[in-house]
Amino acid sequence: MAIATSFAKPKNTVTRQVHGTQGKVVPGIEALVGRLIQAASHRYLKFDNTEDATKLPVPEPTGSYLLYLHIPFCVTLCPFCSFHRVEFKAARAMTYFDALQREIRLATSIGYKFGEVYIGGGTPTVMPAELVRTLDLVSDLHDVTRISAETNPDDLDGNVVCQLREAGINRLSVGVQSFDDELLNEMKRYDKYGSGAIIRQRLTRVRDSFDTLNVDMIFNFPHQTDASLQRDLAILTGEIAADQVSFYPLMATRTTRKAMQQSLGNVDFSRESSMYRQIADHMLASGYTRSSAWCFSRGTNMIDEYITKQDEYLGLGSGAFSFLGGRIMASTFSINHYIKLIEQGVTGIVRQRMLSQTDQMRYYLLMRLFSGCLDLDAADSHFGGQFRKGLRSEFAALRLYGAIQKKASSIRLTDRGYYLWVVMMREFFSGVNHLREQMRHNIARESEVIRTAGS
Repeated sequence: MAIATSFAKPKNTVTRQVHGTQGKVVPGIEALVGRLIQAASHRYLKFDNTEDATKLPVPEPTGSYLLYLHIPFCVTLCPFCSFHRVEFKAARAMTYFDALQREIRLATSIGYKFGEVYIGGGTPTVMPAELVRTLDLVSDLHDVTRISAETNPDDLDGNVVCQLREAGINRLSVGVQSFDDELLNEMKRYDKYGSGAIIRQRLTRVRDSFDTLNVDMIFNFPHQTDASLQRDLAILTGEIAADQVSFYPLMATRTTRKAMQQSLGNVDFSRESSMYRQIADHMLASGYTRSSAWCFSRGTNMIDEYITKQDEYLGLGSGAFSFLGGRIMASTFSINHYIKLIEQGVTGIVRQRMLSQTDQMRYYLLMRLFSGCLDLDAADSHFGGQFRKGLRSEFAALRLYGAIQKKASSIRLTDRGYYLWVVMMREFFSGVNHLREQMRHNIARESEVIRTAGS
């Protein structure tokens, strides 16, 4: 949901020469931009050291927010995943869902109103009945129009799909990553989620069950070939005819790098650009349009990734992030500490960081242009007329590189700009992983607080 790492050049970054709009060679522009994003994110994602960060800001009386719910449990812990996830244990998960529902009631009592819900993890569907109970609670308390949830291929059986649909889920996003059996084995997903052929059959069966069926894929695996990627593309647009496909670049972080090297091999970022263009060319030629830099939709009414459309969102659950009133806020990564906080009648939020107006404008620019288009008049209105003035140098750099073009009162990404945004968002989300590392470091201290309080 947000941000970066350090100013040092990433170990796996490969410097390339890129031609700018005036024909001049710009050395390693993507690598340079990546470092700048890392530096900015590292600066404004360093949380304040405060223990009194559990009170939510007062919501706008007429505002409607996106609600993000984090379900951290997974049966299989994939080596490339750096999200907050823990091994699934039924009894612990039941207690967690009870606490999450209490936190939802607490946020509602403070005055928050939610119009959209996004459930991520972990594996949100690890206990389908509890997820449905949680969504029923949200729908009872709020006028929800859209619900998007993540799942894995093994939960695509008829009973679970029926439960999810009846709970009001409009967009189901299935984590597939690849249909290549060798890659699935390297990812340690083959035994749990089945072969590429089995996953294809499951996706085909549920294709028309939701308003939007999104398939999450990853590109630039160390042993992924152009031929393997092309087979995946043909399956997605032909046999499955997926409503929507999100192709994420493989992201290596400090916490996942060793496990990834052992099971997947070393990441080579020099192939990323050509693979992305292979994906974009195929998806666009197959009748899909870009919903974002790495998301492609077959229809015009597809539900998109929430992050590009929402100015503010509240995250509930252990490991959730929020962006409210210019503040980035994080909930404890300790499951025990989270449950204890909820029992005390407060939210799980334990850290926060207030962004300057300039950093808020940069965040807005990054997120809105991720979708390919930004309304400059709306942005100026949102920031009191300061948006265009405050980001003059950023716009100048983007024009120089040929990443944007102006149309009336909006700016749009060019083909070159879309890949630049893939690089920027890769580093941005790598920054979120750095933030997660910070939060994981706090687990031992938070557990000590619980033991001390109970003694």
